[in-house]
Amino acid sequence: MENYFKGKNVEEELERDKIPIKDLPVNFLWMQVKGGSKINNLLTHASGILEDKATSAIVWSGAGVAIPKAISCAEILKRQFNIEHQVTKLTHKRVEEYWEPKLDGLETIVVKRQIPVIHILLSIDVIQDTSQLGYQNLQEKKFWQKDVTSSNSKHSSYRSKKPFKHKKPQ
Repeated sequence: MENYFKGKNVEEELERDKIPIKDLPVNFLWMQVKGGSKINNLLTHASGILEDKATSAIVWSGAGVAIPKAISCAEILKRQFNIEHQVTKLTHKRVEEYWEPKLDGLETIVVKRQIPVIHILLSIDVIQDTSQLGYQNLQEKKFWQKDVTSSNSKHSSYRSKKPFKHKKPQ
């Protein structure tokens, strides 16, 4: 590769019409998270729109290195506004890298890659198709809540053991 230098990148753009979530609300906010996006700026914008009740659904999208940031934004907003319905979809987008030759007689190399993309729909209103893959209803028991049906029998049968005592030699 020392005989090549990196040329242009051709990236497939994310489009609002191609979000792979079924039955999207007509009026939803689409937040495209980039690698350099500031979480505070994203959350301020999205929470302002939710507070104004301009929409009741937000789709967070992120590709490549922006995926963890998109997930963090969705989780923070979900807790902040007590959003109960979520649909998560994973897809990919195509990127072509062109490597131009430094020497005569060599051909241009095209590297085709697929970069993962996440789309997270958060909806205050009920989602029509709750049987689709990736749907989560947050009204059910959350993992951090105690299960009220189980008793504390495990803890009640626990007996503290006395510390080990050394026998004194006689």
